Amino acid sequence: MLRKVATARAFSVACGGLLIMVLMYIILLLVSQATYLNKGVIVESLKDREIQFALLLSLKTALAVAAVALLIGVPAGYALSRFNLPAKAVIDTFMDLPALISPVALGAMLLIFFNTAPGMFFQERFFPVVFDVKGIIVAQATIVVFLAIRLMKSIFDGIDPAYEMAARVLGESRAGAFFRVTLPMARSGITAAFILSWARALGEFGATVTLAGATKMKTETLPIAIYLNLSSVKIEKAVALICITIFMAFLILLVLRLLTDKGALYR
Repeated sequence: MLRKVATARAFSVACGGLLIMVLMYIILLLVSQATYLNKGVIVESLKDREIQFALLLSLKTALAVAAVALLIGVPAGYALSRFNLPAKAVIDTFMDLPALISPVALGAMLLIFFNTAPGMFFQERFFPVVFDVKGIIVAQATIVVFLAIRLMKSIFDGIDPAYEMAARVLGESRAGAFFRVTLPMARSGITAAFILSWARALGEFGATVTLAGATKMKTETLPIAIYLNLSSVKIEKAVALICITIFMAFLILLVLRLLTDKGALYR
């Protein structure tokens, strides 16, 4: 009996100790930024045109990407969840590829594609992508859309198909059951998926810098601005940008916590 109690305590101490170590690691990383930061630096940074530009561009592109991701992610995720597709396992695997491939490699793939005949045709007929602001949206969307599809599939998997079947028995079409039953039940999950997609787009760097480049006051998002300022040894400005990013990430996580605490993700 005593041995079991001692084992249980040792296990609890080990798990708790590791949790505290990880927590301390995060706190040390955050506190280390204070060395380069003071009230004057924060105020000056918020007035800096470059930081304002990077912040506004990041917010606009991430918002556009999150909207596109949901417009594609909701129906595609529903199809993966509900339809009896041929070679479904293969399709499912392809949906996960962008999450596993390095963002830099994905950006290089995009850069190569838009320099081929089909890619050049697209740029001539629609809009420029390579080393252009629109390239930011394309690079971010290439990663975020697949994340949204995966999130929406998980959300629809968590909703019992019996509700849709009941609606169809009562006279609804498949589309009617989706819009009147399934979609309202998934609204909290869709909101959470939108926030996560927006946050992922906001923090995207590798694919963006490879396809759209890192031009000041043109394709300069928050992550690119941090990279450029660190490269120029402007540590205080880089730290200010890092703090802005951390603050935004904290707000995003807080909103998600409030959403998930108020009810189930699928309600």
